[in-house]
Amino acid sequence: MTETVWIMMWLPLVVMGLFVLKWLLKRVNVWIYESKLGEKRHYLPPGDLGWPFIGNMLPFLRAFKTSDPDSFIRTYITRYGHNGVYKVHMFGNPSVIVTTPETCRKVLTDDECFQPGWPKSTMELIGKKSFIGISFEEHKRLRRLTAAPVNGHEALSVYIKYIEETVVTALENWSKMGEIEFLTHVRKLTFRIIMYIFMSTESEHVMDALEREYTNLNYGVRAMAINIPGFAYHKALKARKKLVAAFQSSVTNRRNQRKQNVTTSNKKDMLDNLIDAKDENGRTLEDEEIIDVLLMYLNAGHESSGHTIMWATIFLQEHPEILQKAKEEQERIVKKRVPGQSLTLKETREMEYLSQVIDETLRVITFSLTAFREAKRDVQMNGYIIPKGWKVLTWFRDVHLDPEIYPDPKKFDPSRWEGYIPKAGTFLPFGLGSHLCPGNDLAKLEISIFLHHFLLKYRVERSNPGCQVLFLPHTRPKDNCLARITKTAP
Repeated sequence: MTETVWIMMWLPLVVMGLFVLKWLLKRVNVWIYESKLGEKRHYLPPGDLGWPFIGNMLPFLRAFKTSDPDSFIRTYITRYGHNGVYKVHMFGNPSVIVTTPETCRKVLTDDECFQPGWPKSTMELIGKKSFIGISFEEHKRLRRLTAAPVNGHEALSVYIKYIEETVVTALENWSKMGEIEFLTHVRKLTFRIIMYIFMSTESEHVMDALEREYTNLNYGVRAMAINIPGFAYHKALKARKKLVAAFQSSVTNRRNQRKQNVTTSNKKDMLDNLIDAKDENGRTLEDEEIIDVLLMYLNAGHESSGHTIMWATIFLQEHPEILQKAKEEQERIVKKRVPGQSLTLKETREMEYLSQVIDETLRVITFSLTAFREAKRDVQMNGYIIPKGWKVLTWFRDVHLDPEIYPDPKKFDPSRWEGYIPKAGTFLPFGLGSHLCPGNDLAKLEISIFLHHFLLKYRVERSNPGCQVLFLPHTRPKDNCLARITKTAP
């Protein structure tokens, strides 16, 4: 029998064997997670649990490494219809992705049915004692203790002077530096601001070192949890250890100063407030709790503000008519001001058009891809059952880019916000419900102050305006927005 005949005989068997193997492998997660549900498995949302162990992470990562990240969800909509609820296996867990305003609103606001459900790998990085890892009652308690020092009117009025001085100095320095990585410098700026507000720290050396570690930590949050050298998650775990050590030193020093009645500043920062915090029973926060809360606030606070500032300036530069309108609004505010007076909180609240620019930037970019929740019990949604213990991912991108809610959704158009009040669940840059981002007002204040001064005196000239855009861990130009910051003619 010739070799050709042998190949002809065995080839169909090999092909059939490969198909059978693929079918078996695709059934592993179904057997593990669905078989124990009994009759309920027939009421699961449509979808696909992917491959053993890795689930659907490969197509997710593949899509987000292209110029079309939304192709990931689009495959589910194409295969299973636009029902807004799909089963997947993501970040190590059987999960359900929800993609409509109604389903997102339900998941984010119904605390009887859903609780925070961040992956274990994320909690290892952000901290088990932070907002994402504690019980509902503890979460409410911490929000009460930290709300006023972060977002309160009095606190924002105090912060505004430091933020303005820091922004003015930074812009002046950047304009003399020639070509810079704009995003890198903006992130350092927002980190400096948040470190001062939270810990009264202004040491350039300390902040540069900590900011680098925060970058490593952030890159690992949405990476696959592979704790092997060379992988982002392994690097992120090492970064967390260094950050925890640095903050433990700060907490210890602050406690020792108090024991010795030593005060280094009249300003009471977030660290002071966390050390002083007591509940109704007089219980204070342990060091681990303080450190995890600081890590969470600091990481979220400077990342979101920095990226939003960069994209807002890019969009304004790309749309001269929008830039001109925003600039005229800022000039009117300055014109009404008493000469020599600094920016006030009242003035930032008069920046109606600039607020629309910021909201539109937050919508188009969708800084936070998703929020993680977990079903506390079997939950019915859109005719399907989300089993108790399954994770639920609220897919913000699909909501913000829904053409039925936002016509021509990828177009940057601040005017769409004029007189428009979004329905609950249709605009989710800071989440929704009891777990709404606790620093949202501070973030918008930072962004507003930066854009105010930028519009009045500066422009950004990108070196590579057609540069590839990356989407993980956050949307950004591959070159970190290589650009020149130039002063405009007076």
